[in-house]
Amino acid sequence: MPMNPAEIEKMIKEGIPEAEVRIEDLAGDGDHYAAYVSSPAFKGKTRVQQHQMVYQALQGRMGGELHALALQTSAPD
Repeated sequence: MPMNPAEIEKMIKEGIPEAEVRIEDLAGDGDHYAAYVSSPAFKGKTRVQQHQMVYQALQGRMGGELHALALQTSAPD
């Protein structure tokens, strides 16, 4: 069963408490999302490390309940 955007946002915010998160349904099918995540916790981390933090927050749901996630991360200036 696909995940809804609110659930994805909630999980990311719980895993990365200071994160600002925006979720966009790319295909209207509840299976393909884009996530835009900004967090001070990303400061000094590589893009790969930032993405790993988001995937960890999703607790293994990537590839299962969450089929596709285009991820853009950043640290605030």
